[in-house]
Amino acid sequence: MPTSESNTQYASPRRRGGAVDSGATVGVTGAAADVLARLEAAHGPLALFLWGSRPDRTTVVCLKQGELPVRPTDIWLGDIGGAPCYIDADQHDRWNRPRFVIDVSPGAAASFSLEGLEGVHFVTRKP
Repeated sequence: MPTSESNTQYASPRRRGGAVDSGATVGVTGAAADVLARLEAAHGPLALFLWGSRPDRTTVVCLKQGELPVRPTDIWLGDIGGAPCYIDADQHDRWNRPRFVIDVSPGAAASFSLEGLEGVHFVTRKP
């Protein structure tokens, strides 16, 4: 189900709420953007959080906006289809300020992320 890089859309980062702007960009494939649009239509505004021990093992958690408060230590990477995308500042620095492309793969999410309801899960890829 991965989508080619040519179909990737990138967010333009800017300051958002209490989170620090990373100056980086985050992208989304067309397939992931379609899933986000369906989830937003069903659940309302969304937010994405990137968690993990390494950039290649990052969990993307998609929640209703406000379900998980944005912490002062979170960095806002940009908006993806209207959904803000955050990462912990320490994690971001440890990973040397990585760039991410959010994609979607078959199989339910291993976490409590909303896209699991559609039998898929979000993944991160290098741009």
